Parts: sequence; structure tokens; C-alpha cells
Amino acid sequence: MITVTTYPDKVDYTIQSVPVPGTKRPGQTAHYRNAVFDFVDANTPGFPKTLPEIFESACHQNPDARLLGHRPIISTQPLKFGPYIWQTYKQVDARRRKIGSALHELFKSGVLKADEMETVGIWSQNRPEWQLVELSLHAYGKVGVSLYDTLGIDSVDFIINHSSLSIIFTTPDHIPTLLKLSQKIPVLKMIVSFDPLENQARHALSSWGETVGVQIKELSEIETFGEAHLIDTLPASVDQIASLCYTSGTTNRPKGAILTHGNLASSAYSNTFGGVIPPGLCLLSYLPLAHIYERVVEITVIALGGCIGFFTGDPLRLLEDTQLLKPHYFPGVPRVLNRIYQSAMASGNVPGLKGALFRMAVQAKLDQLHKTGINTHPLWDFLVFSKIRAVLGGNVTLVSTGSAPISAEVIDFLKIALYCEVIEGTYGMTENCGTCAHTFKDDPTCGGTIGPPQPVNELKLVDVPEMKYTSEDKPNPRGEICVRGMNCFVGYYKDERNTQDTLKDGWLHTGDVAEVDSYGRFKIIDRVKNIMKLAQGEYVALEKVENTYTACPIVQQIYVHGDSLQSYLLAVVVPDPVVLAPLASAIFGKKIAADDTRALSEVVKDPRVIQEVLGLLDKDAQKNRLVGFEFVKRIHLSMDPFTVEDNTLTPTFKLRRRDAYAKHKAELDALYALGEVNGQPSKL
Repeated sequence: MITVTTYPDKVDYTIQSVPVPGTKRPGQTAHYRNAVFDFVDANTPGFPKTLPEIFESACHQNPDARLLGHRPIISTQPLKFGPYIWQTYKQVDARRRKIGSALHELFKSGVLKADEMETVGIWSQNRPEWQLVELSLHAYGKVGVSLYDTLGIDSVDFIINHSSLSIIFTTPDHIPTLLKLSQKIPVLKMIVSFDPLENQARHALSSWGETVGVQIKELSEIETFGEAHLIDTLPASVDQIASLCYTSGTTNRPKGAILTHGNLASSAYSNTFGGVIPPGLCLLSYLPLAHIYERVVEITVIALGGCIGFFTGDPLRLLEDTQLLKPHYFPGVPRVLNRIYQSAMASGNVPGLKGALFRMAVQAKLDQLHKTGINTHPLWDFLVFSKIRAVLGGNVTLVSTGSAPISAEVIDFLKIALYCEVIEGTYGMTENCGTCAHTFKDDPTCGGTIGPPQPVNELKLVDVPEMKYTSEDKPNPRGEICVRGMNCFVGYYKDERNTQDTLKDGWLHTGDVAEVDSYGRFKIIDRVKNIMKLAQGEYVALEKVENTYTACPIVQQIYVHGDSLQSYLLAVVVPDPVVLAPLASAIFGKKIAADDTRALSEVVKDPRVIQEVLGLLDKDAQKNRLVGFEFVKRIHLSMDPFTVEDNTLTPTFKLRRRDAYAKHKAELDALYALGEVNGQPSKL
């Protein structure tokens, strides 16, 4: 089992990363490494080289420790779930051997076909069986391919054909979908249901499968077959491919990032530096396992001998699951953490004594945090913040955020409200296994930064002259983040053009623009893409503007739109009902509930409500120092959110700009038709 490498007793927060001597070149900064922890690679003592090595080390250390937990259904009318039940490392080891042996025999006998690699698909929400199959693939030389639970059908059949999937493990609801696609995916030969199938459904699906040449099996059958053909695990190597992880594109088809055992293992190992791990480390698994962020988090927890409790699959029961599981580690993404922040602020920032105490507590703890880095306070934690901490079960010691930028204001509030470690990161992307940089524990001024490089990585900034970002900028060098290290992928599967665009001279080009401050901390400030020019010639980074407005409590979702023939920006705002309801109630002089969707859909059409929301956005823009031409001048309010289902979000919840515009084209065009905005701020 891997042990955590802790921070030294005294950390100099003014030196968090250091330039490697002799690496500065024209057009780029020097290469930066972590200043507290030594650079790690395959030659570092204790460095795990493969994924089976990680699991087997933890299993050997404590085979009877709990590993995978779930809440079984105890009633269907009404639907109820019981307390968590657990499988131990030893039990999981036995099951992964059965599943892996079965797959090995099925490929060996020709029942399943392989192209360049023996690939195996998984299409499901997070559940213990997802991890069971994944662990079996690691141990028996197979390559995992995850299908997003919310992928569009076009992407599903593309990935199945592109990766030559002849077998897919899934849930019963996806089996008819796959059978309907059979003519488009002739490579598919077997579908395995995680759940037992009712006799009638089993007969119907098997009969359907026979007509299209696809066998329907249950996981229990695969395990029985594997037990009858049991073999020992197969040796793995550091360069052996472990996964094809498809990234969702905002405009193009998904790209399959080739990730090796060494990539994933080194990423997990790097995440163990600087942690504080309580006994019996427990993780709540709810972020999609099909995405790299959650995948590496769970590998890291296994590396540390911890356990993983899976949510029921119902987002509306997430808090119920959390309070029952009482996890130590709660990985988040901005959309989740922003909701926690907005709900806490809306509940606490009220008139009267309660609101006064809340505001006093927040200010006192923020002042203390910014001066000392300390985020606990015996009085205010007892009186105010213990209630917020209890929402996540009461035991949380670590909250992390990744996948998109999050405001310093939200990060700092979460630090004081949950009084635990909150790290912005791990910053990363699929192509570096979600690992690149993260903030230092107890750094009092790290809000808004992503911290220094991870121990496994080197970072540099490369000039982006068309955006006027250079490595010679003052006071801080600026440019596109480039990263290298053992965790960086080897390329995109069957996609040489995109591989060459992303990997250049051994460096992964992220597309994120950052600056590095005097302490050696990196801060994301822009994106190389999604830049548009307004009519008067100013360039606007639309994602940057959206990320700024997203921190405003009234905003649940926002799409910022610009037109090169116009001189100002528009936005479509989906308000947070919890914040909108009291605002609208005050304007209309009557109670409007946050769950009254019909009423809220009407009030967002009222010019007074629109103007009030725009005023809140203006205040946030001023506070975050957007320049005049980056201000949104007119807005359209809608209670119809952007979703994966209507194709305005990718499966990783990134905005599909073209589709978002198409959804609201009529409203946006009408706003521009109103002409110039009176009293428009100057562009400087």
C-alpha cells in the first residue's frame, strides 16, 4: 500500500514552484517544478508502475478492509434504499479474477473478436460492478473503454466502432438501445447486464439478440464461466495500454485518449503527496466514472487502502447518500460546489439576528483565513458552520474541485464553511490523467490559483502572441500552459492529426492560458480558443467572461454571446430558483416558492426581474474587474436549462456554444435588434 508523503513542518508559501536552471528559451518560460516535493518518475523509490500493482499492494496490506459499498434497494413501492453494505478487498480480488479469466477465455476462444487490442466497454452509472470490471481489465491485459451514460447515440456507435468493442458491460436500460444499433455496430457480439434480468425480459432480449448475432449475458454468468476457466492474473507493464478514454468534443466527434498503466498509476501516486489521510479513508463516488477526474480519484483511494461508497444513482438522493456514508473525501466540480455555496449564502444571508450572525461569522473567518491560512474557529464553527458541514456528512476532511475554473470567493467560503482542506484541482485534463497542478494546504492566499505543478509534472508557459500573452509580461509571465510527465498520454487512438496538434516536442499543449505569480503558483486566465472580436475591434474570451459570471449566486447557468457585427455582449441566464424566488417575491409583493416552476417561468419575463438580475451581474463584473466591453449589456432569462439531452451540453457538462445559440437564437437576435445600449460603459 502506498503511504502519503506529507508536507514538511514548515512550508514557505512564497516558494511553491521553481524554474529549472537553463531551461528558459525565447517565446516561453523556464520549466517549473514543485518546490516542496522532489520531481518523481519511474525511478523514484516506491513508484507504482502498473495498476494491478496498486490494487494488489493495498489488498495484501489489509485484505479484510472494506472496499466497495452500495445501498441495496429494500422497497420498490415506494422506492427505498437500505444502509451501505460492503465488499472487502479480498472479496473484490476473487471476483475480479473470475471476470478477468472469463474475458481472457472468451477472447482466446474467438467468441469475442479483437482488432488491434482486446477492448471491453462499460456503459453505466457509478456502481461497484463498474469498478469490479475495471479492476479485472487491469489484471488481465484488456483495454477499458467507457461510454458516457449521457452520450448521444451518434457518439455511442462511433466509439463502439472506433474502438472495436465486441463486448459491453451495462445496465438493463441500455440493452435495447444497443440492440437497436446492431446494424450500425456489427463488431458487437456480447452484452453483459450488471443486474439480473427478469425471465420475460431475459427471453425477449435474448431472442432479439439472436436475430442480430449478439449474446445477452448476466454478470453472474460471466463470473461462473470465469470460475470454471480460472487463471492467474497476467503481468502488466508500464507502457501497456490500460484505457481508451474518449473526450467529448464541443464541435467534433469524441477523441480517444490512449492512457497506459504508467500514465494512470503515476497520476494516482502524484496525488498522494501532501495529503492528510484519516484512518479508513472513505470516498463518495457520484461524479461519472467515465470521466478521468473520478477515475483517478478512485485509483488514488485504492492506492491508499481506502474505501468507495457509491451513490444510489439518483442525484436527488445525493445528500441522503452523503449523510449516511459520512465520507472523508468529497470530490466536486464547480457546478456542484457553486450550488452548495449559493444555497448556503441564500439560507444564511437573511434579515434579522440570524443573518447578522451569519455575516459576522463569515467575515471573521475569512479575515482569519487570509491572514493565517487557518480555517477553524471554535465559536463560529459551533454556532454557524457545523450545520453546513453536516450537509456533507460531518466527517469531510478534503474537498477538491476540477474540470473547470471556480472563483476564489467560492473556494474561500467553502474552506471556512466546511472547515476542511479545499483544493482547487487537481487541475488537469483527460490527456494528463486529470493531474497537473493543485494548491498547497493552508496557503492563505491561494484562492483563484491552481497552485504549483504536481510532483510528477513539469510546466511551462508558451507565448500566445495573437492574444498578447507573452513570457516576458510584467509583473507575471503569461502564456499557454504546456505540461509533461509520466502521466501524459501517448496520443489519440487512430487520430494522428489531433495528436500532432496536442503533443509537440514532448509537451502536452492544454489550450489554457495562465500566468505564474511570484510564489510560483499558476492561475488560469483565459483559453486559447473561443475568442471573438467585437465590432469595434476588441477581442473577448467568452469562456473567461462566463466563468466570472458563474460565481454570481443568481446564476445557475449562463451562455455569453457575441457577434462580430455588434459592439456589446448578450447572455442567456438560467437563474438559480433558490435565489430567484425571494428576489421575485420582493418585486411582486407576494410569496413565490423556489419549487414553483410555472410561476418562476412567468416572472423571468418581467422587465423588473430582468433588470434586477442584470444589476446583480453588473456588480459581480465590477467586483471581478471585467473591463467595459466584457460586461453583458442585455440578458434573456430562461428557466429551461442547458442539458446533455438537448445537446447544448457535452457529457462532461461543457457548453456546446453553437447549439446553445441555436436554442435561443430568436431571443438573442431580438435583443440585438434593439440597437445600442444607452449609458454603455467605456471599453477601458
